Amino acid sequence: MFERFTKDARATVTGAVEHAGRAGAATVTGEHLLLALLDQEGGRAAFALTALGLVDRRGSVEAALAEARRRGGMSRADADALADIGIDLTAVVSRIEEAHGEGALRGDGGRKRRAGRPSFSREAKKVLEKSLRVALGRGDRFIGGEHLLLALTATPGPVADALADHGATYASAERALYGNGGADGQERKAG
Repeated sequence: MFERFTKDARATVTGAVEHAGRAGAATVTGEHLLLALLDQEGGRAAFALTALGLVDRRGSVEAALAEARRRGGMSRADADALADIGIDLTAVVSRIEEAHGEGALRGDGGRKRRAGRPSFSREAKKVLEKSLRVALGRGDRFIGGEHLLLALTATPGPVADALADHGATYASAERALYGNGGADGQERKAG
C-alpha cells in the first residue's frame, strides 16, 4: 500500500512516527497522524486544514486530543452511551485520577517506548486502510494527504470527535478539498 503514497502522505506517516517518538509513545496513533498532517506545508491537505481553520486553532485541537487521552481514548459516543445508563465519565475519570494519578487512563499503562521505532496502533492502521478506500472511492490511483485527512474524519473515535468539534467533518473536509462538486452531489464517505 505504501507504494501508492504521495510524497506528502509519506511525510505525514514519517512525521507521525516522529511525533510518537518525541512523546515516548509505544505506538503511533491517529492523533500522531493528525499532528503530522497539521505540520505539512503545501499540498491539498494543508490547504484544506488551513481553510477549515485547524492550523490557526492547533492549540485547541491539541487540547481536545489531550482531554480524549485523559479519558482513556473514549469518544464522545462512548461518553454519551455511558451517560445513557447513568454513568458520568468525567466523574469516573476524576475518581480514578485521584486514586492512581493524573493520566491514569492514558492507555499506555505507563509503558515507555522500547528501542527502535514505535509500531502502529490498531486505530492508526484503520486510518491508513481507510485512506486507501477513500482514494479508491474517489477514483484516485494514489494516496495523498487529502485521503489521510478524509480517513481521519471518517474513522470513529477521539480524533474524529476532536476534528468535528473544530468543524472538520468528512463533508466539510471534502468541500474544502474538492469544492462543492467534491461529492458529485452525494456524500461518498468511505465505509
